[in-house]
Amino acid sequence: MTTDHIRYDVLARDALRGVLRKVLSDAAAHGLPGEHHFFITFISTAEGVKLSPRLLAQYPEEMTIILQHQFWDLVVHEDRFEVGLSFGGIPERLAVPFSAIKSFFDPSVQFGLQFEPSDAAEPPAAKNLPAAAPAASSQPLAAPPAADEQPAEAEEPAKPSEGAEVVRLDRFRKK
Repeated sequence: MTTDHIRYDVLARDALRGVLRKVLSDAAAHGLPGEHHFFITFISTAEGVKLSPRLLAQYPEEMTIILQHQFWDLVVHEDRFEVGLSFGGIPERLAVPFSAIKSFFDPSVQFGLQFEPSDAAEPPAAKNLPAAAPAASSQPLAAPPAADEQPAEAEEPAKPSEGAEVVRLDRFRKK
Protein backbone atom coordinates (compact mmCIF):
# COMPACT_ATOMS: atom_id res chain seq x y z
CA MET A 1 0.00 0.00 0.00
CA THR A 2 1.29 3.45 -0.90
CA THR A 3 1.97 5.87 1.94
CA ASP A 4 -0.15 9.01 1.88
CA HIS A 5 2.47 11.70 2.51
CA ILE A 6 -0.03 14.45 1.75
CA ARG A 7 -2.53 13.22 4.39
CA TYR A 8 -5.72 13.86 2.46
CA ASP A 9 -7.74 12.56 5.40
CA VAL A 10 -6.38 15.30 7.67
CA LEU A 11 -6.87 17.96 4.98
CA ALA A 12 -10.49 16.91 4.43
CA ARG A 13 -11.22 16.79 8.18
CA ASP A 14 -9.76 20.26 8.67
CA ALA A 15 -11.73 21.62 5.69
CA LEU A 16 -14.97 20.25 7.13
CA ARG A 17 -14.14 21.77 10.51
CA GLY A 18 -13.68 25.03 8.59
CA VAL A 19 -17.31 24.74 7.42
CA LEU A 20 -18.38 24.40 11.05
CA ARG A 21 -16.17 27.35 12.09
CA LYS A 22 -17.69 29.52 9.33
CA VAL A 23 -21.29 28.61 10.24
CA LEU A 24 -20.69 29.38 13.92
CA SER A 25 -18.86 32.64 13.06
CA ASP A 26 -21.84 33.75 10.97
CA ALA A 27 -24.24 32.83 13.80
CA ALA A 28 -22.10 34.80 16.27
CA ALA A 29 -22.07 37.86 14.02
CA HIS A 30 -25.66 37.81 12.71
CA GLY A 31 -27.68 35.33 14.80
CA LEU A 32 -29.32 32.19 13.47
CA PRO A 33 -31.18 32.75 10.20
CA GLY A 34 -34.67 31.34 9.66
CA GLU A 35 -35.27 28.01 11.39
CA HIS A 36 -31.59 27.00 11.56
CA HIS A 37 -30.35 25.55 14.84
CA PHE A 38 -27.42 23.32 15.67
CA PHE A 39 -26.85 20.08 17.57
CA ILE A 40 -23.15 19.85 18.46
CA THR A 41 -21.76 16.71 20.11
CA PHE A 42 -18.27 16.80 21.57
CA ILE A 43 -15.94 14.77 23.77
CA SER A 44 -16.34 16.30 27.22
CA THR A 45 -12.90 15.17 28.44
CA ALA A 46 -10.94 16.33 25.37
CA GLU A 47 -8.00 18.63 25.84
CA GLY A 48 -9.14 22.26 25.89
CA VAL A 49 -12.82 21.60 26.69
CA LYS A 50 -13.95 23.83 29.53
CA LEU A 51 -17.00 22.65 31.46
CA SER A 52 -18.02 23.17 35.06
CA PRO A 53 -17.35 20.21 37.38
CA ARG A 54 -21.14 19.78 37.63
CA LEU A 55 -21.54 19.34 33.87
CA LEU A 56 -18.46 17.14 33.58
CA ALA A 57 -19.91 14.85 36.27
CA GLN A 58 -23.21 14.71 34.38
CA TYR A 59 -21.56 14.18 30.95
CA PRO A 60 -18.29 12.32 31.66
CA GLU A 61 -17.68 11.11 28.09
CA GLU A 62 -19.54 13.23 25.58
CA MET A 63 -22.09 15.98 25.56
CA THR A 64 -24.57 17.36 23.03
CA ILE A 65 -25.55 21.00 23.12
CA ILE A 66 -28.16 22.80 21.05
CA LEU A 67 -27.70 26.33 19.82
CA GLN A 68 -31.20 27.57 19.12
CA HIS A 69 -33.07 30.08 21.30
CA GLN A 70 -31.30 30.20 24.64
CA PHE A 71 -27.61 30.83 24.12
CA TRP A 72 -25.52 33.96 24.46
CA ASP A 73 -22.05 35.38 23.94
CA LEU A 74 -21.09 33.00 21.14
CA VAL A 75 -17.44 33.71 20.35
CA VAL A 76 -15.59 31.77 17.64
CA HIS A 77 -11.80 31.51 17.62
CA GLU A 78 -9.55 29.75 15.12
CA ASP A 79 -9.31 26.61 17.28
CA ARG A 80 -12.47 26.67 19.44
CA PHE A 81 -15.79 28.30 20.20
CA GLU A 82 -17.17 29.58 23.48
CA VAL A 83 -20.83 29.99 24.35
CA GLY A 84 -23.14 30.68 27.27
CA LEU A 85 -25.96 28.20 27.87
CA SER A 86 -28.38 27.46 30.68
CA PHE A 87 -28.53 23.95 32.18
CA GLY A 88 -31.39 23.36 34.60
CA GLY A 89 -31.75 27.12 35.02
CA ILE A 90 -28.06 27.55 35.88
CA PRO A 91 -26.04 29.66 33.41
CA GLU A 92 -22.77 28.10 32.28
CA ARG A 93 -19.93 29.15 29.98
CA LEU A 94 -18.47 26.40 27.76
CA ALA A 95 -15.35 26.35 25.62
CA VAL A 96 -15.15 23.63 22.97
CA PRO A 97 -12.14 23.11 20.68
CA PHE A 98 -13.10 22.16 17.13
CA SER A 99 -10.86 19.10 17.53
CA ALA A 100 -13.20 17.80 20.28
CA ILE A 101 -16.34 17.88 18.12
CA LYS A 102 -17.73 14.51 17.07
CA SER A 103 -20.77 15.70 15.13
CA PHE A 104 -22.68 18.74 13.95
CA PHE A 105 -26.27 18.63 12.75
CA ASP A 106 -28.69 21.31 11.55
CA PRO A 107 -32.12 19.61 11.50
CA SER A 108 -33.79 22.54 9.72
CA VAL A 109 -32.06 21.54 6.47
CA GLN A 110 -31.06 17.94 7.33
CA PHE A 111 -27.34 18.72 7.11
CA GLY A 112 -24.75 17.02 9.28
CA LEU A 113 -21.04 16.46 9.66
CA GLN A 114 -19.39 13.65 11.58
CA PHE A 115 -15.76 13.72 12.68
CA GLU A 116 -13.39 11.06 13.87
CA PRO A 117 -11.53 12.31 16.94
CA SER A 118 -8.18 13.95 16.29
CA ASP A 119 -5.22 13.20 18.55
CA ALA A 120 -5.93 16.31 20.64
CA ALA A 121 -9.52 15.27 21.30
CA GLU A 122 -9.05 11.61 22.11
CA PRO A 123 -9.06 10.40 25.68
CA PRO A 124 -5.56 9.21 26.68
CA ALA A 125 -6.41 5.49 26.34
CA ALA A 126 -7.63 5.93 22.75
CA LYS A 127 -4.63 7.82 21.34
CA ASN A 128 -2.95 4.67 20.06
CA LEU A 129 -5.83 3.82 17.72
CA PRO A 130 -5.57 4.86 14.06
CA ALA A 131 -7.89 7.71 13.04
CA ALA A 132 -10.11 7.35 9.98
CA ALA A 133 -11.11 10.06 7.56
CA PRO A 134 -14.10 12.26 8.38
CA ALA A 135 -17.51 11.55 7.00
CA ALA A 136 -19.90 14.13 5.62
CA SER A 137 -23.61 13.55 5.48
CA SER A 138 -26.79 15.33 4.63
CA GLN A 139 -28.69 13.10 7.04
CA PRO A 140 -28.88 12.90 10.84
CA LEU A 141 -25.81 11.26 12.28
CA ALA A 142 -27.21 10.28 15.66
CA ALA A 143 -30.41 10.74 17.56
CA PRO A 144 -30.35 13.87 19.71
CA PRO A 145 -30.23 13.43 23.49
CA ALA A 146 -33.39 13.22 25.58
CA ALA A 147 -35.32 16.46 26.13
CA ASP A 148 -34.17 16.76 29.75
CA GLU A 149 -30.57 16.98 28.52
CA GLN A 150 -31.34 19.84 26.12
CA PRO A 151 -30.17 23.35 27.05
CA ALA A 152 -32.73 24.89 24.65
CA GLU A 153 -36.07 23.86 23.21
CA ALA A 154 -35.53 21.91 20.02
CA GLU A 155 -37.81 20.11 17.68
CA GLU A 156 -37.16 16.48 16.84
CA PRO A 157 -35.06 16.14 13.65
CA ALA A 158 -36.81 14.52 10.71
CA LYS A 159 -36.02 10.88 10.03
CA PRO A 160 -33.61 10.23 7.15
CA SER A 161 -35.15 9.28 3.84
CA GLU A 162 -34.68 5.77 2.53
CA GLY A 163 -31.60 5.19 0.41
CA ALA A 164 -29.45 7.94 1.91
CA GLU A 165 -26.01 6.99 3.13
CA VAL A 166 -23.03 8.55 4.87
CA VAL A 167 -20.12 8.52 2.45
CA ARG A 168 -16.72 7.92 4.04
CA LEU A 169 -13.78 9.40 2.23
CA ASP A 170 -11.81 6.17 2.75
CA ARG A 171 -13.99 4.54 0.07
CA PHE A 172 -12.21 6.54 -2.59
CA ARG A 173 -8.67 5.74 -1.50
CA LYS A 174 -6.60 3.37 -3.58
CA LYS A 175 -5.82 0.25 -1.63
